[in-house]
Amino acid sequence: MSESFENLKVWQKAHELMLFVHQEVVPHLPKEEKWNLADQIRRSSKSVSANIAEGYGRFYYKDRVRFCYNARGSLTETENHLVDAKDLGYVTLQSYQQGREIAAETQRLLNGYIGYLKREKPGKDEPGHDINIDHQPAELDEA
Repeated sequence: MSESFENLKVWQKAHELMLFVHQEVVPHLPKEEKWNLADQIRRSSKSVSANIAEGYGRFYYKDRVRFCYNARGSLTETENHLVDAKDLGYVTLQSYQQGREIAAETQRLLNGYIGYLKREKPGKDEPGHDINIDHQPAELDEA
């Protein structure tokens, strides 16, 4: 496999969480949750690895970090849905604990990756690295 987001341990663990949710949690949810909890936990679990991958594809470290923050938010959302599934009696305590362990390891790796990006700052010496994409330029007065 050539250099790819798939080589990142954090992406691999996030992908493992997504597979766990889809294979071990969603099948145990009742039909009435198909468009509610099932849909939400599927989407949030997919969003974790998707944001890591999208950030990897960005050139500047600030973009990469921003997408990792998005991934961390989706990870927390997935954990919340796991709590809901457990508390509503849809999944066993064992399954819940396994999901939380995968999520905790994903968070540990994600926090480490964010720290690495902040330290190493890939792309910091490239032209355009200091462009602030969140800041809109002031509009010129038309005379």
